[in-house]
Amino acid sequence: MSDPLLVRAARREPVEHTPVWFMRQAGRSLPEYRKLRERYGLFDIVAEPELCAEVTLQPVRRHNVDAAVMFTDIMFPVLSMGVDVELVENLGPVIRQPVRSAADVERLAVTDPEESVPTILEAVRLVRAELRDDQAVIGFAGGPFTVAGYLVEGRPSREFLAVKSLMYNEPRVWHALMEKLADQFARYVVAKARAGADAIQLFDSWVGALSLADYEEFVAPWSARILAAVDVPTIHFGTGTSTLLGSMAAAGGDVIGLDWRIPLDRGWEEVGEEHGVQGNLDPALLLGPWERVEAATLDILERAAGRAGHIFNLGHGVLPGTDPAALGRLTALVQERTVEARV
Repeated sequence: MSDPLLVRAARREPVEHTPVWFMRQAGRSLPEYRKLRERYGLFDIVAEPELCAEVTLQPVRRHNVDAAVMFTDIMFPVLSMGVDVELVENLGPVIRQPVRSAADVERLAVTDPEESVPTILEAVRLVRAELRDDQAVIGFAGGPFTVAGYLVEGRPSREFLAVKSLMYNEPRVWHALMEKLADQFARYVVAKARAGADAIQLFDSWVGALSLADYEEFVAPWSARILAAVDVPTIHFGTGTSTLLGSMAAAGGDVIGLDWRIPLDRGWEEVGEEHGVQGNLDPALLLGPWERVEAATLDILERAAGRAGHIFNLGHGVLPGTDPAALGRLTALVQERTVEARV
């Protein structure tokens, strides 16, 4: 039995066509998901393995993508650490008691995922059983900076002033927090891989808020610990990271995710040919006419130039207003054009 297409691409092996999946493909843009959300909250869905598996599989059935990404939230594994998280609609995670002192960090528990998050592990097993052999299961964890950002700020932030104040004024507290998060997330992704995840993505959405020097001092060692914990291929992703790509690649990841702000070929030069790359269509293009989507997609494929190691994706997550039909059409375009290029 051959490995899933995405796994082979992540290893920079030959593939039949460029694998396609979309960050946040499960959820907001799908009417079948919105119907479920009339009855269930997000954490309620993740608490029911069969329901979580169903939501994860919905976009795979609809779009024929090459991978299923497990439906959950980056804050899910911190719930068992003793953090009170509320997911506020149209805002994001809100923390009742932000983590800002040594005592706050000391109270955080590092837990066994088999005991603390058994439902998502069972959902991984269910999804793996439902997919074709050539389709991959992607498990993900939030990047340590992004999750710490929510914990310290208490809610989504653009400036991360409380975070940077903690890093600069109380570096020992910051590193103690990152150590606990790295330990928790390493255990989490290892358990997902054992349950059947074929690849792991570290989703550090907001790490681009940092300078290169701050990234290397305050984040890279902890991201490296998580990425090194698993034996399956890993994808290392952040947004606004054009100045960080080389250091992110050095921290780890078989594949480095590129956002839409940097041309794919330039981004690949930054991370080095020893890594694959993922990306990087601007998600907002899918809100416009098909002609623009098609032109931008073909430009990305031209920049990839058929090199081993390219995984097609958006430069961030699917936007809620995206027409699901456009995602299906985009999937078919990439798969068909890259098959033709290999003939």
